Amino acid sequence: MPIRQMKENSEQHLVIKNHLQNTMNPVQKAPKTAQNGKGPPAAHEPQSTKQPHNQTSPPAKNRGRRRGRGGRKSDQGDVCMRPSSRPCTVAHKPMNPASGDIVAATSNGSIQNGHSLSGMEMGFPTSSKSMNFAPRPGYGQVGTKCIVKANHFFAQLPDKDLNQYDVTITPEVASRTVNRAIIAELIRLYKESDLGMRLPAYDGRKSLYTAGELPFAWKEFAIKLIDEEDGINGPKREREYKVVIKFVARANMHHLGQFLAGKRADAPQEALQILDIVLRELSTKRYCPIGRSFFSPNIRAPQRLGDGLESWCGFYQSIRPTQMGLSLNIDMASAAFIEPLPVIEFVAQLLGKDVLSRLLSDADRVKVKKALRGVKVEVTHRGNVRRKYRVSGLTSQPTRELVFPVDDNSTMKSVVEYFQEMYGFTIQRTHLPCLQVGNQRKANYLPMEACKIVEGQRYTKRLNERQITALLKVTCQRPRDREHDILQTVQHNAYGQDPYAKEFGIKISEKLASVEARILPAPWLKYHETGKEKDCLPQVGQWNMVNKKMINGMTVNRWACINFSRSVQESVARGFCNELAQMCQVSGMEFNPEPVIPIYSARPEQVEKALKHVYHASMNKTKGKELELLLAILPDNNGSLYGDLKRICETDLGLISQCCLTKHVFKISKQYLANVSLKINVKMGGRNTVLLDAISCRIPLVSDIPTIIFGADVTHPENGEDSSPSIAAVVASQDWPEVTKYAGLVCAQAHRQELIQDLYKTWQDPVRGTVSGGMIRDLLVSFRKATGQKPLRIIFYRDGVSEGQFYQVLLYELDAIRKACASLEPNYQPPVTFIVVQKRHHTRLFANNHRERSSTDKSGNILPGTVVDSKICHPTEFDFYLCSHAGIQGTSRPAHYHVLWDENNFTADGIQSLTNNLCYTYARCTRSVSVVPPAYYAHLAAFRARFYMEPEMQENGSTGGGGGGGTGNTKGTRAAGEAGVRPLPALKENVKRVMFYC
Repeated sequence: MPIRQMKENSEQHLVIKNHLQNTMNPVQKAPKTAQNGKGPPAAHEPQSTKQPHNQTSPPAKNRGRRRGRGGRKSDQGDVCMRPSSRPCTVAHKPMNPASGDIVAATSNGSIQNGHSLSGMEMGFPTSSKSMNFAPRPGYGQVGTKCIVKANHFFAQLPDKDLNQYDVTITPEVASRTVNRAIIAELIRLYKESDLGMRLPAYDGRKSLYTAGELPFAWKEFAIKLIDEEDGINGPKREREYKVVIKFVARANMHHLGQFLAGKRADAPQEALQILDIVLRELSTKRYCPIGRSFFSPNIRAPQRLGDGLESWCGFYQSIRPTQMGLSLNIDMASAAFIEPLPVIEFVAQLLGKDVLSRLLSDADRVKVKKALRGVKVEVTHRGNVRRKYRVSGLTSQPTRELVFPVDDNSTMKSVVEYFQEMYGFTIQRTHLPCLQVGNQRKANYLPMEACKIVEGQRYTKRLNERQITALLKVTCQRPRDREHDILQTVQHNAYGQDPYAKEFGIKISEKLASVEARILPAPWLKYHETGKEKDCLPQVGQWNMVNKKMINGMTVNRWACINFSRSVQESVARGFCNELAQMCQVSGMEFNPEPVIPIYSARPEQVEKALKHVYHASMNKTKGKELELLLAILPDNNGSLYGDLKRICETDLGLISQCCLTKHVFKISKQYLANVSLKINVKMGGRNTVLLDAISCRIPLVSDIPTIIFGADVTHPENGEDSSPSIAAVVASQDWPEVTKYAGLVCAQAHRQELIQDLYKTWQDPVRGTVSGGMIRDLLVSFRKATGQKPLRIIFYRDGVSEGQFYQVLLYELDAIRKACASLEPNYQPPVTFIVVQKRHHTRLFANNHRERSSTDKSGNILPGTVVDSKICHPTEFDFYLCSHAGIQGTSRPAHYHVLWDENNFTADGIQSLTNNLCYTYARCTRSVSVVPPAYYAHLAAFRARFYMEPEMQENGSTGGGGGGGTGNTKGTRAAGEAGVRPLPALKENVKRVMFYC
């Protein structure tokens, strides 16, 4: 390795630590902490060794905070890194620390003798309060400098004191809307008297905020409000509420100013929250608020999505602390709403047929009931009285058969008669059922034709394919158009004239932030020596396989094809298989042109029987040799067939499969076949390409010592599924120095649990005693088997974590990584870098000049490799935005990477370049991807595992035993609190070793 690079890698210092003692107890579904981490400390967490030089043993709560932001962490790897026989390894200077002492190397190479630290272990923080995230080590310099615009608008800090008051409303109200109406009435009545001319902002729940103090510390008000939704028949009542307002605290704006200037490490959440509420107050009154977004049918005309739904446009708004100060992040948004139609029309759209003339079938009735349950309707048969009700169900009889008691003597009257006598309303469609409104005990009937759906109700259930396509059409905007709409939104919101912003002294810029960015160079990719092109430099985030051969093409001798598509004749299927086999050969694989048995045709509903038949017939033909690959041709709309096939192949038969849709079989394109061959090769255990720098050992902090790169993700069930488990997946690189092949494991865990429960676990075995296992441990072991070395550095990319969960996830999962390492060998603690990857954020980057062709890709988006780590990023922490892919349509969303923990002392350039370069190693296509591949693969594996559980989960049974499904471990018990989660069926050993999820 060149001397220059050895100098750059100052991480070569060692830490020898005392034998590991108590490690932390697993956290059970800890409550969400705010971003400042003020959550409860975990039970027995080891204390931190992160000590500043001038302190011996400060109190725990200040320890993390007082460490200066400029210096790097002092604790390094806990393993003596032995020189290895691999060509990329660098020998390390031997150290001879006194036994029992901890030797910590600082970033400047000096060594501290840590006698006073001997009681501490593992450099692990005692609680979230004592832990600061990795500080920014400096700014990146690599790449071509340029300017981009971001949808962040500078917000000037108010110079006033902000006060918080507690609000208690009695009787208690569940609805925020009603709460807001009560407080609005209070302000209308008392602003100029009791409130001393103050205009408060209210969060709709328990808190009221003012700029400057109110004339009292405690006061009670009586507020009368007309109840809009009262009663089924009687006149509307006035309701009286008692409102008590009590002073709670003053928000410290000085603290916020210091934090934004980088002089404090902890964000003052309270002050940020107040400013956020103040800036949302006016929009909350004007628009329909949902989460952090606001929607309205007047921003842009709603578009029909079908089945009684329409899309509303809106905008997202959030105040964020950044390096340029406070910033208001504004982005465009769209959501599905229920169309405010007369109920009869809604039902006709939903069922796609005329319902005016015929009875509803049972299936239709169930469909209508599902769609309307919980929806608010207003009555139209009473002139100006538009009372609102929530639908609770649908009657099983048609309206003409419905009767109800009108008095205590059980005198019955029909619904038809009642509406005629009471309101002079003749029900025309007596063959249709009535809506049931109010509670189920006292059923109240409303004829469908007398009801209209109330405007502004968000649709939260699952959209069908057609609706998703229609919604994407609306949301997909070219960068120039999106930028224009964002600027228009800011002008339309007119924050300068906003009475609340004025009252609190907040000024918002109307210009997009101009940010310095850099475009990182694409990496050289290595292909096989026998191809015409042995290496390749991607252009604008893409390249192709023409004249190239896979660097490690695998051999497929024994394969079979099963055809589930009625419309594909055997000759067409045979022709397709021939073309695919040829493409695999051209791409660098050895592929037997003939299947083991003739192509087998089967019906989709016979999937299990057909797969087992092909499996056994092939085994008989090859005298017991395993089938290496199964090709499957599926109908374009195949329902559960794809998932069933994958479940049976991967957890029952141990078969690697490749599915192809009918439309691709009929219209064979070279590009499609090339992409399928890339997938087949990695599923067989091959590599398509590797980074040239990896082979020539030039990747800082990866090539020098054996390094394993993990990706982890948790996918949660969709809205409305209340009991389905969440699925966690972890993948890890299994080759070094190439870091291209990733093995994956999956497990089911408690519903909506974000912490990955099965990273590390122990259980009692009657013979062996306490046994260790879990996904991290298993993947470390398989890395050792595959490479002959144990990893001496861990890089962990964690997807799907929101900012509010950063501390929780880091505390729990870093501890699990530590324990997994320690369970393999005493004192084995390779240094860890833990990076959260976020795609669900609202920062968008635009070219500074859309007309300048050289600064955008074909879609008008910023160029792949664009990285931003200043101005709009965190004031002190180590984060950056990276747009690693070329746009195809719409506006590219950069990935946001936040380095939470870094014991490897990465420089900004080091982690940014590594992340960008890895994005060019994604196995399934010849494009750089938008998220680092290990995180992408974990997402694919978790998504795949959903198919493993669905048929079984119908039974709602629970099992006590069973380890994590994907780890192949069927002993042991589930983590506490998860007794109801049925483990996934175990992956077969041969499946686990390869990239089956691709």
